[in-house]
Amino acid sequence: MDTLELLAHPVRLRIVHAMRGDRLMTTSELGERIPDVSKATLYRHVDLLAAGGILEVAEERRVRGAVERQYRLREERAVIDAEAVASMTSDDYRRGFATAMAIMQAEFNAYLEREGADPAADLVGYRQHAVWLDPGEVRDLIADLREVIVPRLAHPATAERGRYLLSPILFPMERP
Repeated sequence: MDTLELLAHPVRLRIVHAMRGDRLMTTSELGERIPDVSKATLYRHVDLLAAGGILEVAEERRVRGAVERQYRLREERAVIDAEAVASMTSDDYRRGFATAMAIMQAEFNAYLEREGADPAADLVGYRQHAVWLDPGEVRDLIADLREVIVPRLAHPATAERGRYLLSPILFPMERP
């Protein structure tokens, strides 16, 4: 299975999101972060991500006669490269977009189900803006967003930091 195929599945991509930030996690710990996914499903997708080189076993230990594995995300492998993007079909884009929307819905539902969830206090936001841009302005907008977002991707997890899901989506609504 190639990287595009591995990451184009909602459960596998949610696992990747949960593992970001140089975390070491067992499958049981992942289950606590993704409680709406059954253990059997989670184990199957962790195995696929490990076999595909996106997750690696960081540590193994014996727990009550069984082997417990802690996994680490291989950030450099959890990306879809430019060559793969260039070869994507319209159907690939449809599946990718549907996966992204399914993940957003699942993660948002999981957030709302947590005890103490307070969208107003947590500054939850979802807005859509229709903007008029020429091709150069689109490239500039993307560059500006990268300049703001990319440095924050390297932030380590700390006691003061909460993890947020940020999903910029950009597509033309009509031809000029």
